[in-house]
Amino acid sequence: MRLHTYWRSSAAWRVRIALALKGLAWEAAAHDLRTGGQSTPRYLALNPQALVPALEVEGAVLTQSLAIIEYLDERWPEPALLPGDLMERARVRAFSLAVACDIHPVQNLRVLRMLRKRGLDQAAIDAWAREVIESGLAACSALIADRQGPFCFGEAVTLADITLIPQLANARRFGARIDYPRIEAIEAAALAHSAFADTRPELQADADPA
Repeated sequence: MRLHTYWRSSAAWRVRIALALKGLAWEAAAHDLRTGGQSTPRYLALNPQALVPALEVEGAVLTQSLAIIEYLDERWPEPALLPGDLMERARVRAFSLAVACDIHPVQNLRVLRMLRKRGLDQAAIDAWAREVIESGLAACSALIADRQGPFCFGEAVTLADITLIPQLANARRFGARIDYPRIEAIEAAALAHSAFADTRPELQADADPA
């Protein structure tokens, strides 16, 4: 398997976590989003959206992190990343989509550049991102307020944790608060797990903290 990635992409981190949880081997094809590395003709032939991640697997190319993760979960069912119960599975998906569709997109480099082109200065852009992140995390916290256990939906890691933890890294980049009920405890539990800790952005081969 080949994962098209960028070290600081939270969407790519989600897939790295899922691959680690499944114990699957993969190689990285890094694309520097800051210099347009995802917009080359060669990569656009694989993913016309010019986004990461994309996963080359079993002779096909899959895009969109949540779709990739659900494919991995169905193809390699252990450990399961979605609950067996139908209602609980829908709740985990709803939480994951709240992060992936409602919170995360506003920190996408493409969106930030559009805002800059429209005359917003960096302080205004960061403030807007913080507001979206904080309101989104507050809602996510409420969605799991009645849950027990170290992870979002109990004792086992699910797709919800896989989407939440990378988003918290984004939150810190923009100075957003993350001290919502259970959120910090879930992050601590997740980062104690090697699948999360060993796939962190700063540990990737293409990492450039500068």
